[in-house]
Amino acid sequence: MSDSSLTNKLFIEDVDVKGKRVLIRVDFNVPLSKDGKVENTQRIEGAIKTIKYALDQGASKVVLMSHLGRPDGVPQAKFSLKAVVPDLEKLLGKPVTFAPDCVGTEVEAIVNDSPDGTVVLLENLRFHIEEEGKVTKKDKSKVIADKEKVAAFRAGLTKLGDVYVNDAFGTAHRAHSSMVGVDLPQKAAGYLLKAELEYFAKILDSPKRPFLAILGGAKIADKIPLIESLLDKVNTLIVCGGMAFTFKKILNNVSIGTSLFDEKGSTEVERFMAKAKKNNVKMLFPVDYVTADSFSPDAKLGSATDASGIPDDWMGLDCGPESIKLFSDAIAESKTIIWNGPAGVFEWAPFANGTKSMLEAAVKAVANDQLVVVGGGDTATAASNFGFAEKLSHVSTGGGASLELLEGKVLPGVDALSTKA
Repeated sequence: MSDSSLTNKLFIEDVDVKGKRVLIRVDFNVPLSKDGKVENTQRIEGAIKTIKYALDQGASKVVLMSHLGRPDGVPQAKFSLKAVVPDLEKLLGKPVTFAPDCVGTEVEAIVNDSPDGTVVLLENLRFHIEEEGKVTKKDKSKVIADKEKVAAFRAGLTKLGDVYVNDAFGTAHRAHSSMVGVDLPQKAAGYLLKAELEYFAKILDSPKRPFLAILGGAKIADKIPLIESLLDKVNTLIVCGGMAFTFKKILNNVSIGTSLFDEKGSTEVERFMAKAKKNNVKMLFPVDYVTADSFSPDAKLGSATDASGIPDDWMGLDCGPESIKLFSDAIAESKTIIWNGPAGVFEWAPFANGTKSMLEAAVKAVANDQLVVVGGGDTATAASNFGFAEKLSHVSTGGGASLELLEGKVLPGVDALSTKA
């Protein structure tokens, strides 16, 4: 884990940026509404400190690059980063120049000919297949980028800066061109990346115990390496959300109706339980449920317990009051808590109570000097939607990257940074 804590990696404060063009990989992969407005500005806010530091230290230009969504190597208006400009200008308190592409002579001229102190936002990196190196089309066919074109794309990005800064924790687990392919002499971490890695180092290197992990979301199959890794580290593991039904059916033969059942993940359940027993990890699952007769916010609602089971044509979409109490008590008793994945379909009010109540318990825990870190993705969105994000120790900006760190993997985007002299 030593490389993840960034102790040996160059940090923006270690670099003299005065009079230099600072090329910053940010993560502006934000949710957009149907009319093209930014719905959650957390990721933009996360980059502001690094951008302002570069400007305050006299950088000649600050050039920002990011991806947005999955345009699969094809420019599409609905994925244009232009949508981010109004919020970025508001948060920075200064105008931002938008470049219509991310490489090429026109972009180089925009960067080089702009007055000192200019902030330039480049168009979506993923409008070029060379950013990801390959894309899978909607019909599942794969397109692989030409190696020479990838090298040319990386050289094109490199021409836009004198110093490279990576502040995109959300993409740090991807070995994409903008993460590992910019060839500048100094490649440093920004404030956001540094803060993220420091929080995860706290959790993984020396957690205060009892150490609790909360895992929600839909599929066990997606989280096999994560569960594997956490069972070696934690004292208690709560499994909630859709993935709990697979455990309940296999372990207790609970009737789950039409609730999510993960066929592939179900084959791992017995092995996980054996490992938990061997490592003395307490496993907690929901014991009651908020049910619905269809997957809809307007569904007819019901309730069920393990004993009653969920009726055949019904599904569980949230955990019930007994489960909430069980989970809230576990949160109160723990000193370190990492949470990845919601307890129910929180986007719809009838099924939000489980996630919301557990977030309330987490906020109480923080007030009681316990460490609560929320992994990115849906749990971060829930924390933000319910107004709890500011009251937790740390809400990560990276779903996939935080998962890979918790799985014990090295992140390519961190690995590619310069080592301190």
